[in-house]
Formats: sequence, structure tokens, C-alpha cells
Amino acid sequence: MSSSSLPTRQRLSEVRYEIRGELARRARELEAQGRTLIKLNIGNPGAFGFRAPEHLQRAIADHIAGTDPYTHQQGLPQAREAIAAFHKARGTPNASPERVFVGNGVSELIDISLRALLNPGDEVLLPSPDYPLWSAATILNDGRPVYYRCDPDNGFLPDPDQMEALVSSRTRAIVLINPNNPTGANYPKSLLERIVAIAQKHKLLLMADEIYDGILYDGHQFEPIAPLAGDLPCLSFGGLSKVHRACGWRVGWAVLSGDPLASGDYHHAMDLLGALRLCANVPGQFAIEAALHGQDTITPLCEPGGRLYEARRALIECCAASEHLQLVAPQGALYGFPSVVGAAAAGFDDHAFALEMLEHEDVLIVPGSSFNVPYRNHFRVTLLPEPAQLREVFARIDRVLARRAADAREPHAAVA
Repeated sequence: MSSSSLPTRQRLSEVRYEIRGELARRARELEAQGRTLIKLNIGNPGAFGFRAPEHLQRAIADHIAGTDPYTHQQGLPQAREAIAAFHKARGTPNASPERVFVGNGVSELIDISLRALLNPGDEVLLPSPDYPLWSAATILNDGRPVYYRCDPDNGFLPDPDQMEALVSSRTRAIVLINPNNPTGANYPKSLLERIVAIAQKHKLLLMADEIYDGILYDGHQFEPIAPLAGDLPCLSFGGLSKVHRACGWRVGWAVLSGDPLASGDYHHAMDLLGALRLCANVPGQFAIEAALHGQDTITPLCEPGGRLYEARRALIECCAASEHLQLVAPQGALYGFPSVVGAAAAGFDDHAFALEMLEHEDVLIVPGSSFNVPYRNHFRVTLLPEPAQLREVFARIDRVLARRAADAREPHAAVA
């Protein structure tokens, strides 16, 4: 019998997902040794004491007897009707139940939507930083990620001129993550209009990851892109995991808007791929109508005094008080993306820093380079912990950075 290892798909070597990767595996090893860790690597509300709203839980419990059979591959009819009505109310063109796809979280729908779109070598414009699942799904569906920069100096917003310069004959789609993970940037209407114009000019599909659409701070308003796109084909993604704190239910959706004739073949391709996986998780779909048309439970958390708002306040104040950190204050979503500056940034490597924080300070963060950026001086934390715990985390971060800064400032002894 051969002792060689079982071969795997070669393209997997191009895929990175450090959010649940090497550092997370090391964290599990340390926990098995009895260490107590503060894990800020995943935006997982339930792990920090949040619960899905009671009226959503009740909607599932009331319908549990009807959850045994498969449902339509695109989702429960009443769930798709609720999603279509929600999008129609925000101005999405041609929003109808027939153009709604329910999936096992947005993650599954990202994969299906790219598989329906891409031929080998086709290109997708992705933000840098991005949520790395978008890069991975593009690569694993034989596409090529092409990154448009969202620079910290521009509030992590993209430059439309630079975006358009990246368009080639192989470009098929523009992906937007708004509000953004990992930066918390919230895209203004004027910027979205310029991006729509690029997609119209080059006949590109718009793919809008809007999973954080209800999580905004300090009066910032979310601007959906589908109403601005008009007849242009646009796929808008949402779900229950973040706004409604129900990650484990695995309920996401995608709404295909624009001219139905222009996207008919694409609609059929997504429908076929959805049929091949039979259907999405059925019980969670019964909570969709209650989530989208029931009580607003996220806004109080994002206002002064609310837990997410106060955690964000702690992040901002801790970074402002540190000589080693800079922060573009997040306008939305569940994350901060600070940068290390000054003497502490000399020779800084974000992965080595994340490993040091884990091994010596019992804190798990995500290196910024995991989000497909060319620089190595950022890291991501989630805003889900209690504010006091987040302040404690940043006290530990500042302690490590202060040591690094002192080492950088200390003159090296001359070699004899």
C-alpha cells in the first residue's frame, strides 16, 4: 500500500481563511490545556451572550410541525414573499418572490452565485480589504479575484476611477461589502451611483453583500445599491445571522433585481444549483417574516447606551488613548480594523503579533493581511464583547505594543 497522502484540489493552496485557520486551531489547543481565552476572531453574537429575538424563536416553534419536508429549492414561498416585500419597500426594482433565493447562510449563496456566473479565467472585482470568503469562492469556482483598494486614508472607501481601471474583457462582476467587514465603512449614495455607472458601462453584475445593513452608528444611514442600479442586474445578499443575531440558524437570502430579461439565464443557473443541494434549512425560514416585518431589535443596540454602541465607544477611546494605534472609526457592522503605528510598527508582522497576543495575552485576533490587503500592520477585532472586556483586551494589546516600541527605540549594541 502506498504511503503517499491523498491528493487534494490544487486551487485550495490559493485559499486563505485565517478567521478560522491556523490561529484558531492553536487557540483550541490552548483551551484544551485549560487556558481561558478572549476570542475576538469571529462575529458570532451567540458566543458573546446575544440571543436571537424572542419573536423569531417563537415563529420557528409555532411552525416546527411543518418543518420536516423539503421545500422549494429557492425557499419557502411565504419566506420569499416576505423578503420580496421588504426589498420592494426599499425600492428594489422587480423584487418578486420568484427572484429570491434562500440559502444556508449568505456563505452558501455566495458560492452558488459565483458558480452560476464564472467560466475559468473570468475576473471578479473585490474590495481590499475583503471578507475572505469572497476571494475563496471566486478562486474555487475557477475565477480570478482582482482587488480594488479601499485605503485607510480614504476612510476605507474605494476610488471609482481606480475600480474602473481594473475592468478588463474578462471582468464579470463587481462585489461590494456594505457596511463593510472588516473596516466598518458605510458607502454613501454618491459613491454607489458612480459604481453603478461603471457596472452599467461595462455590463457587469453587481453583487452586494449587505448582511450588516441594519447595524450602523452615530446616525449613519444604509443605502442599498439595488434601487440605484435600476434595470442593471444586481444580486443583494442579506440574512438573519448578524442583524438578528441568529448565526447558527444558517438563514441567508439573495434577491436578483433589475431587468428580468437581462438576467433570465443567470436566474435559471442559480435555480439549478439550488435544486442540486435540494433546499436550505427549513425551520429557520419560518423566522424570516417576523425578522423583516416585526419588531426592530437591532437599533437599540447601536444607539448610545446600547451594547454594540458602547463596545464601539470603548474601541475608539482605547485606540485614541494609545500612541501605538490608529483607527478609522467604524460607521457600521461588528468590527474594528486598527493599524499599528509609530515605533511599534517597525518591522511589524501582523501574523506574528496575533500569535504573540494568543500565546502570551490569551487574546485571539485576526491579522489584517487575512483580508487580502498588501500591508501588514492591521488587525481585526469584533465589537461583540462587553465594553469592559474590550477595554481589557486593548490594555493587553497596548502592553505588547509598548514592549515592541521600547525594543525598537533601544539602540543596538555594537558588534565586537
